[in-house]
Amino acid sequence: MSIYVNLDVMMARRHMGAGELADKIGITPANLSILKNNKAKAVRFSTLEALCRVLDCQPGDLLEYRPDDGAEPH
Repeated sequence: MSIYVNLDVMMARRHMGAGELADKIGITPANLSILKNNKAKAVRFSTLEALCRVLDCQPGDLLEYRPDDGAEPH
């Protein structure tokens, strides 16, 4: 997948652990782990909004596009 979630970076900058962040945004630690480890196929805007609110950041601070090597153009 070409979209990467850089949650670890923002969590480290805010000195916040995964359990605390999961509690503050209202998702399970397991679902936060899926996001953190780039295993998610989608993210709800409400979750993205909560992450940005709690981490005091912009969506672009959390999401990064990296082109796939050898990907077919559309």
